[in-house]
Amino acid sequence: MLLDMPHSIQEKKKAITRLRRIRGQAESLERAIEAGTDCSTLLQQIAALRGATNSLMSEVLQGHLRETFDHKGKEISAKEMQLILDDMLTLVRTYLK
Repeated sequence: MLLDMPHSIQEKKKAITRLRRIRGQAESLERAIEAGTDCSTLLQQIAALRGATNSLMSEVLQGHLRETFDHKGKEISAKEMQLILDDMLTLVRTYLK
């Protein structure tokens, strides 16, 4: 199952802003590697990049979970719920890798 991207204009702008920040961090890391920056500094930059990516993933995952489990006024069968839960567990396992 693919991740749903944010749907509102504000959510999209926020996600794009985060992605641009992540891209800037990746470009900075690339320049640091090319410049022969010491390993401890590189590791700090990699950790910051990973943190930014995890934060974006967390936000998109939260939105996806809310959207998936918001069944206001909608009946779903036990079988449908099991399929939804299976998809969610697969998604969470992927996120935690």
